[in-house]
Amino acid sequence: MKCSFVGRLVSCCLFLSLSFSAFAQADEAHAERAYDYFAAGQGDSLYAMCTPTMQEKVTPAVLGGMMAQLEAQFGMLQSHGTWERHEAGGFVLYLMPMQFEKYAMRMQFTLDAEGRLAGLFVQPAAAPAASTPACDDDEVLQRDIMVTTGDFKMPGMLALPKKALAGGHKVPCVVLVHGSGPNDRDETVGPNKPFRDLACLLAGQGIATLRYDKRTRVYGVRIAPEGREVDIDTEVTDDVLSAINLAAAQPEVAADSIWVLGHSLGGTLAPRIAQRAEDRLAGIVILAGLARHFGDAVLEQSAYLASLTPSTAETDAKLAELKRQVENVKKLGTEAFDDSIPLPLNMPRTYWLSLNAYDAVQTVATLSLPVLVLQGERDYQVTMQDFGMWRMALLRKKNAAFQSYPKLNHLLQEGTGESTPFEYQSASPVPAYVAADIAAFMRGASLPER
Repeated sequence: MKCSFVGRLVSCCLFLSLSFSAFAQADEAHAERAYDYFAAGQGDSLYAMCTPTMQEKVTPAVLGGMMAQLEAQFGMLQSHGTWERHEAGGFVLYLMPMQFEKYAMRMQFTLDAEGRLAGLFVQPAAAPAASTPACDDDEVLQRDIMVTTGDFKMPGMLALPKKALAGGHKVPCVVLVHGSGPNDRDETVGPNKPFRDLACLLAGQGIATLRYDKRTRVYGVRIAPEGREVDIDTEVTDDVLSAINLAAAQPEVAADSIWVLGHSLGGTLAPRIAQRAEDRLAGIVILAGLARHFGDAVLEQSAYLASLTPSTAETDAKLAELKRQVENVKKLGTEAFDDSIPLPLNMPRTYWLSLNAYDAVQTVATLSLPVLVLQGERDYQVTMQDFGMWRMALLRKKNAAFQSYPKLNHLLQEGTGESTPFEYQSASPVPAYVAADIAAFMRGASLPER
């Protein structure tokens, strides 16, 4: 469930992004003066610099307290850089990096022709250009592929282990299934590429992988074929079934050893995929897969993100409204559903209906194939509560295994303490032990304690 978590956290912090027309040059001195007022907590002085429209949106108290909120969340300000000036669409923007104890942020002022403050925005600093390491070409052969479902075509990559192929033997293959949102084949978030990491690591274990750009990334909102509606199958399941067939058709792949690894939403839907794939799969891996109702997780995530900043009446009201929407959407399709209440996240009615109709825990309990459930203990998006629900559902299954990782978050990044969205903006590759556990389970070996 990778929606814009950083953006939502910033909005909870009352960071304001307001844009208004500006057509003349603005003096850097005005930006410097506005920053001085901001850093000193002089809300009245900063408010006096604002345009009338901006003044309708904020109060001196809010402006005066923003720096204190930043330092309460991210630690004391250590330093700041110099101003950068940009013009875009008639706006004059001044941007400056700010280094706090815990995170690097960026201040942005929008000034009008008279030097008045028309916009104020503080956001995480841009992710570094460096990313997690790519696969070693000496060890991994990567080949372009195309997953085709009807008229939909999703480009992707088949990663093959060179050493394992050297003996002329066919290799097992894992189809990687993304989380929610328009993910690319690497499931890129900031500088992190967890699916590429897994492809490289599994190749080192003698296992091929097939990954592809998600339909929502290639086609945007136009993902439903004629006669169908937007739901969990048109978003995910249908293309995974096509990818399974494609993997089995590759000459280097053992067709009787195709696995599905689903991350986040992909993990939630892995049992459904296995059910529809019938006997085409050797097993599934549920990686940080949500077992609870999607709406409950959205509400819990939002409450957690809000808790990272000082509470405000506006935030409390938004959480209360979201709770009302989630409680109502669970009644969708019944007489108790209230049409006057908006659907959560503005997702289509047909999508929510498909989520309501699917019980991941009940479905996984009906499967006879091997199931591996992996979970990061620091994950705030999919939690140990979900891990426990999977475990209870599979308790009597001798071919099910479970592994949780104390240091890992939702993106499989190592860390300590409570996880936050800002971790996702730092490059941190998937640890090798995750792939080692997957490979061990696929070979029928016991998992080590972690």
